[in-house]
Amino acid sequence: MSVMKWSVIALAVAAGTSQMAFASQQSESKGFVEDAKLDLLLRNTYWNRDHRSGMDDRKTWAQGFITTFESGFTQGTIGVGVDAYGLLGVKLDGGQGDMFPGGPTELDPTGDWEDDLSEAGAAIKLRFSNTTAKYGNQFVNLPVIASDDSRLLPQAFTGTLITSSEIEGLELNAGRFTADSPMGSPSRDPNNLKSLDVFGGTYAFTDNLSASLYFSDVEDTYDKKYANINYVMPLSDDQSLAFDFNYYRTDDIDQRLSEDGSRVDDNTIWSLAATYSVGAHSFILAHQRVSGDTGYLYDEGDGGGAIWVANSFLSDFNFKDERSWQASYELDFSGYGVPGLAWKTAYLRGDNIDAAYYGGEGEATEREIFNQVSYTFQSGAAKDLTLRARNSILRTNNPAWNDINEWRLYAIYPLSIL
Repeated sequence: MSVMKWSVIALAVAAGTSQMAFASQQSESKGFVEDAKLDLLLRNTYWNRDHRSGMDDRKTWAQGFITTFESGFTQGTIGVGVDAYGLLGVKLDGGQGDMFPGGPTELDPTGDWEDDLSEAGAAIKLRFSNTTAKYGNQFVNLPVIASDDSRLLPQAFTGTLITSSEIEGLELNAGRFTADSPMGSPSRDPNNLKSLDVFGGTYAFTDNLSASLYFSDVEDTYDKKYANINYVMPLSDDQSLAFDFNYYRTDDIDQRLSEDGSRVDDNTIWSLAATYSVGAHSFILAHQRVSGDTGYLYDEGDGGGAIWVANSFLSDFNFKDERSWQASYELDFSGYGVPGLAWKTAYLRGDNIDAAYYGGEGEATEREIFNQVSYTFQSGAAKDLTLRARNSILRTNNPAWNDINEWRLYAIYPLSIL
C-alpha cells in the first residue's frame, strides 16, 4: 500500500513538471469589492430520533441562519482579502433534540436548553498566483479535517490553511489548526484541540481518474493517513461504471493516555464502492472493513465530517473489526421530466463487531435501511428552495449503539445578497 501511495505522488509531480501551469488566478483579480460575495443560507430542520427503548428520545425543531462573506482579492502581485461568517440558531420547539450535542442549542446554567445561540468568525487571506493562504476562523473540507455540516449549524476551525493549484490538475493543501468550534456550540474550542497539522493533495490524471493522499497529526490524540482512488469508466453516452476506494490508517491513538509509550493503538478502515449509472438510475454496491486495536475514531479535533468512506449513513459502520456491505439505488427524476427531484434508498448490514471491546460478549451486528427524497424548486418565487426528508431505521445488538428510528426534515433556502 505504501508503494502505491508514493507512486501516486511521484507520478503527479512528474506529470506536473512536464506541463505548463495554467493562468494565474491572481492576475485575473478584479478587486476586493468587485469580486466580493455575500450569501445567506436559511436552514430549517426538524429531527425526530426514537431510540426504541422509551428513554432519551429526541424531538426538536430549529431555524438556522448561516451568513458567509467572501471578499475578492486586491489587485497586484499579492492579493489580500477577508472571509467572514455569522451563525445564528433559534430553537422553535422541543427541549432535547439532536442538533448537537443533544439539542439545537447548548444548556444554560440551570440545565435548560438555550433558546438560541450565535457565533461569528473571520479569516484574512493572501493570494500569490494560484496559491492562497488563509488564517483565522474557517470551514474546512479535507478528508482528515472536515467541518461537519449535517445538522443545524456547521463546525468551524481556527488556524492556517494553504491551498496551491500551480500545476493544472494538482491541488496541494497544508495547514495547522489550533481550535475547533463544534456544531451547535458558540464556544471557540470546547474540545481543547492543542494542534492539528495536515498535508496532502489530489491529482487528476485524466478527466476520469484521480487520486488523493493526505497526512494529519492531532497532537496528543492520533496520527492519520488517507488515500483515495476514483475511476469512472464510460460505457456509452448514458452509461458508466465508477469505482471509489477510500483508506484510513490511524496510529498512536490516545497518546495522551499513554505518556510512557506503553500503549500505542492503531486502526485501519477502508471501503470500495462500485456504481453503475444508466440514464437517470444509479446502482451502488460497497464493502467496508475495520481492523486494528479500536474502531475508527474521528471528531476528536479533526471534525465530525472526517470520515470519507462508503458506508457512512446514520451509523458509520466503523466499530472494531466490523465488516459491512451496502446495496443502494439512486433515481434522478429529471430524466422523467421532473428536474430537481431525487430519491436514494440503501440497505446496509455490518457484522463481526467485537462486542467484548464495548462491554458485551461475542460478535455483534447492525443493519440500516435508509431513504432520502429531496426536491429543489427550479423556478418561481421559491426557486432554489430545497425540501429534503431523510429516514433511517437502525437495528443492532451492539452494546455501544442502540435501535433507532429517525426522521430528519430540512427546508434549505440560499439567498445571494451580493
